Amino acid sequence: MKILITGGAGFIGSYLAEDLLDKGHFVIIIDNLSTGRLSNIRQIYRDDNLEVHIDTIFNKRLMKDLVKNCEQIYHLAAAVGVRFIVDNPVQTLETNIYGTEIIVQLANKYKKKIFIASTSELYGKSESLPFTEDSDRIYGSTNIRRWSYAESKAIDEFLALAYWHERKLPVVIGRLFNTIGPRQTGQYGMVVPRFVQQALLNHPITVYGDGKQSRCFAHVGDVVDGMVKLMNEEKCVGQIYNIGSDREITIFDLAKKVKKLTKSSSRIKLIPYIEAYEEGFEDMERRVPDLSKAKQDVGYKIKVPLDDMLKEIIEYYKK
Repeated sequence: MKILITGGAGFIGSYLAEDLLDKGHFVIIIDNLSTGRLSNIRQIYRDDNLEVHIDTIFNKRLMKDLVKNCEQIYHLAAAVGVRFIVDNPVQTLETNIYGTEIIVQLANKYKKKIFIASTSELYGKSESLPFTEDSDRIYGSTNIRRWSYAESKAIDEFLALAYWHERKLPVVIGRLFNTIGPRQTGQYGMVVPRFVQQALLNHPITVYGDGKQSRCFAHVGDVVDGMVKLMNEEKCVGQIYNIGSDREITIFDLAKKVKKLTKSSSRIKLIPYIEAYEEGFEDMERRVPDLSKAKQDVGYKIKVPLDDMLKEIIEYYKK
């Protein structure tokens, strides 16, 4: 099968490309390298079943050809990372809304099955845990730039589901929770690679806020496995699925765990949100998914424990 991945040189996209190549598919990647990197696909770059385009999804002529000549689409191209989103609100909205509109319209024109990568940010400030796919969403003021990402991905979901209901475009939506693994960069606000790099350098491990906020971290391999299973199960068409881990840890405890595993002499330093991001920045206290829908429909499993994930990332950065 010929499969198109938008954002295929990104952290998750590169692992997805590897997985699909291993399964015998022909993979087409398009990535503008705004947050992706060629080094992410270095190990597969010369594969005869890989085609790479360093270009933007806004190139309609190219996208028309790529979509027309593939059988499935995984749409991962997006503005990602809290730091990037706060610093680049215009690019965030344009990429996540207009870019997705282009892909969905072309997928509909040629009737190609499409996976839309959404986000746990979509649940906003809701405290109704664990989050189910039909949970209500609560956001802050439009003056707080971090919510633009969640709103833009919500629009993506509305658009994809509208095409499914009205025009029978086969779509599957996956709301990805905190995904980690080697090759992820801390440059755009991703917490685990940032902690690991700081610890290895014996620099202060900087925890934003009071550190009591909690997250659930899933290994990129488990997440990719879930995405592919959802995409290839007919009953999942027109559905939304949480994909990630439901094993919770506070960010302060995460920092302590990284410090211990790296045998670092770093101190853990609390940084107020206003210094880390912007005045009025809002965060979620907890973010825990209900994974029962994905488990029931495709047998989704979390296989890699957090300590093993962290050890793998530590070894990657040591090299």
